Amino acid sequence: MASNGEEPMKLKLYSSWGSSCSCRVRIALNFKDLKYEYKAVDFMKGEHLSPEYLKLNPISFVPVLVDEDIIVADSLAIILYLEEKYPQHPLLPHDIQKRAINYQAANIVSSSIQPFQNLVGQRQNYIAEILNVDERRAWAINHIERGFAALEKLLKDYTGKYATGDEVNLADLYLAPQIHAATKRFNINMTQFPLLSRLNEAYNELPAFQDAMPEKQPDTPVQALG
Repeated sequence: MASNGEEPMKLKLYSSWGSSCSCRVRIALNFKDLKYEYKAVDFMKGEHLSPEYLKLNPISFVPVLVDEDIIVADSLAIILYLEEKYPQHPLLPHDIQKRAINYQAANIVSSSIQPFQNLVGQRQNYIAEILNVDERRAWAINHIERGFAALEKLLKDYTGKYATGDEVNLADLYLAPQIHAATKRFNINMTQFPLLSRLNEAYNELPAFQDAMPEKQPDTPVQALG
């Protein structure tokens, strides 16, 4: 039993406040009304490289979900696991074509945008030796804008209130953190992406999304709140 008399939380999420990959999973957990214990991983202190953490995820990234004796790493793997085990508030549409669009949108974010803005990738020695800080930032912005332009084209025939209709689906979990990072970290001018801007307004109205954002996490540094 927990010290306050409540049952201990079954789910544990190893997360980092600024990780958009972690944010996707936090949204999924919130949307499915799943309580979880937040386990902060401090990359600046090298906690992701500790022997204990590497046992959970050998690639050393976040997030990692622990569900009793089951350990799942990688945001997509975690979300699909949650979708199968906890089917309430489903995140995948029944329509097979819309499912495919969700997979495509999620993949554009996770493969063609996010890795290029990732702090770990930007600080790798072989990247830092080639590009200075301003060049690395411009490199990230180029990939963000290129990906956003592709998403505008991909989703234009499928959007409703959300990315692929009037229900929250997988694509929305990927878009919301990516748009947040684009505007807060990289000051992307979103007027060039009207469809994504409209979707972002819808996400701003959803507590499950907003409670998952970086500034709401227990490990968010004070300087990031200003």
